Amino acid sequence: MKAVILAAGVGKRLWSITQHRPKCLIEFGGRSLLLRSLDALGSSGVRRATIVVGYKQDMIRAVAGTACCGVRITYLVNEQYHRGSISSLWLARTELDDDALIMDADVLFHREILRRLVRSPWPNALLMDETVLQRGEECMVVVRGGRVIALTKQMPLQYDYAGEGVGFLKVRHRDAQHLVNSLKGYVDRGLWDMEYEDGLLEFFRDVTVGCEKIGGLPWIEIDFPEDVVRAERDILPKLE
Repeated sequence: MKAVILAAGVGKRLWSITQHRPKCLIEFGGRSLLLRSLDALGSSGVRRATIVVGYKQDMIRAVAGTACCGVRITYLVNEQYHRGSISSLWLARTELDDDALIMDADVLFHREILRRLVRSPWPNALLMDETVLQRGEECMVVVRGGRVIALTKQMPLQYDYAGEGVGFLKVRHRDAQHLVNSLKGYVDRGLWDMEYEDGLLEFFRDVTVGCEKIGGLPWIEIDFPEDVVRAERDILPKLE
């Protein structure tokens, strides 16, 4: 198994911070989000990672190098990093040559969350925080009939239950082509400004994707200045 870490974006909603460094290099407790993610990967037995870089990529390379926390690292450069995250995942399709963890780089999380995904009996799986109801920007894992049918901010009319998605997706190697085909439909239409989650509807239709519930474990996605405050005040103490 390998990891594909999406870390190319600018992070415009955090411009007061990201004008100086990529979002994945924001530090909590003296350690960046990226180093914390690599440490969690290494402790979960994942020994290879490809980091998709773009904005201020030299800073990321300087921090992570070619090996870190027991993980060997390679890089892909997304020259169109100002586009939506679908551009990064589309670029990384060539890296889906093994079972893979597709990871957003802007999540502060307890390492048990990642272990739960790695060890999930579902060969394709998402993480769901079932304690979170959608109130605004949350990207929700939506389940119907025992399988994930969507990962979206636009809730469908019919579903069994839902919870916020943590930002990590496990994909079995033999099913990776279904993911690529799903993205391709949007790429062929030139929809480069969308987030990759909205490009996975066909993948969820064609492949059985399960979910692992992680409610009660601490985590937060860093999108806004208030997320930084909450991460330092509420999440970090539970990780230390």
